[in-house]
Amino acid sequence: MAMGFFGLALFLFLAFDFDQGSPSSASASAASSSSSQNVQVTYGTVLKLMHEKTKFRLHSHEVPYGSGSGQQSVTGFPNVDDSNSYWIVRPPPDTSAKQGDTIPDGAIIRLQHMRTRKWLHSHLHASPISGNLEVSCFGGESESDTGDYWKLLIEGSGKSWKQDQRIRLQHIDTGGYLHSHDKKYARIAGGQQEVCGVREKRADNVWLAAEGVYLPITESK
Repeated sequence: MAMGFFGLALFLFLAFDFDQGSPSSASASAASSSSSQNVQVTYGTVLKLMHEKTKFRLHSHEVPYGSGSGQQSVTGFPNVDDSNSYWIVRPPPDTSAKQGDTIPDGAIIRLQHMRTRKWLHSHLHASPISGNLEVSCFGGESESDTGDYWKLLIEGSGKSWKQDQRIRLQHIDTGGYLHSHDKKYARIAGGQQEVCGVREKRADNVWLAAEGVYLPITESK
């Protein structure tokens, strides 16, 4: 496991093209969910989001939905070591936030799927299993809209996002909370569980930042 995180960190700092700043000039913390607490999540961090109740990771892959929007599907994945569960934390394009900035409670963020470069997205299409709001991956490096915007809501008294901290993500356009449950796909994503949007706060829409490469806080000059 440790070698996997080290390899991801090495890949990011030698070959990965961030929007802002020079990743080769900083150091990152490759961390698992068992690492020390109080690690800050900053813009540019690459992480996995773990569903608190089921422990599945937020996941995507180049498999379209067979209904609804037909966009790239998003699921919950049971295994910890799958590379299709990594997401890059990005700010909206019209803000002054930059790589290495901490992310306060209430911030609007985007999550970019590392493997396919598409954005975590939602809309009014019905999700395949439960009929809630569909959550998909959409767009690309130069294609993003407000359907990719999510509001960070920290549970408890935290003022900025940290690893292992309980959070909710509320979709800006629909008001739905990023949600998962133990309803599983039988065919195209067998064994993976549905991820959708639900407009009510429930125990099933709490997530935690787990494994990943956490970029250090950028010091003000």
